[in-house]
Amino acid sequence: QVQLVESGGGLVQAGGSLRLSCAASGIIYSVYTGGWYRQAPGKQRELVATISTGGSTNYADSVKGRFTISRGNAENTVYLQMNNLKPDDTAVYYCKADNFRRYYWGQGTQVTVSP
Repeated sequence: QVQLVESGGGLVQAGGSLRLSCAASGIIYSVYTGGWYRQAPGKQRELVATISTGGSTNYADSVKGRFTISRGNAENTVYLQMNNLKPDDTAVYYCKADNFRRYYWGQGTQVTVSP
């Protein structure tokens, strides 16, 4: 059974930082593209960042220069370091593992940024 479990969300003031983790079991995360997505109330789920199996990264324009996605292969985990957080970053953050044949989602973790 494949599971992706996010952690690290919470409440932070604007300008603060959080580090999200997505721990995988049942798959070897390093052979999947890792991704972070978010969904704010009343909005569609949107891409935040992805990291390929080769380590190439891609970011939404709204988070470039503030967020960093990375892998911990030994931990079978993908991380999202979020700095200089803004109230507009408030959302449920979901991680994803995708090998273009199948994909898996985590259950989500809430990030709330107060003004």
